[in-house]
Amino acid sequence: MKAARTILYILAGIIIVFSFLFILGAFSPDGSTSWLWVGIIGLLVGFLCIFWGSRLGAKAEKATQNVTLRVDLPGNVSMDTIKCQSCGAPLSAEDIKMVNGAPMVSCPNCGTTYQLTEEPKW
Repeated sequence: MKAARTILYILAGIIIVFSFLFILGAFSPDGSTSWLWVGIIGLLVGFLCIFWGSRLGAKAEKATQNVTLRVDLPGNVSMDTIKCQSCGAPLSAEDIKMVNGAPMVSCPNCGTTYQLTEEPKW
């Protein structure tokens, strides 16, 4: 869709430029009135290409993208309970949300919000 929209915009620009040249040529001493009509029709076609390109863009923007994060843990992994850094209350998986690519923890007991950091294993 994005490629078609870009092609339509480029095509519209080319058609509009040549249409203006036809309109200017119609008023020259060697010009004819048929050039004026070709220029006007070309302008209409160019603006129709812009309209169609914008309609293609509106359809593409309506599509939403869902991101699913799956964690694959290697081997035998033992899970410890996660506790709040402020009050020590146990946290559940619902309390951890991904915000701008970083895991953020919101404690339901004390209301503290902080970024979850992983301690080194050694």
